[in-house]
Amino acid sequence: MSPDLLTVPQVMARLQIGRHTVYHLIRTHALASVRIGRCRRIPATALDDFLATLTEQGH
Repeated sequence: MSPDLLTVPQVMARLQIGRHTVYHLIRTHALASVRIGRCRRIPATALDDFLATLTEQGH
């Protein structure tokens, strides 16, 4: 079972992109995230939505 909330390093590994790019996607609201205390987490559903958007744009 995959976690509901992903860390930035987990997103980096899944998308094979760097930390700067993940935070850029968050800053530009292309990838939704939540803040828990000082931690930034990305909902797994937000990552799925982001990937679906990329797939739609590719066609």
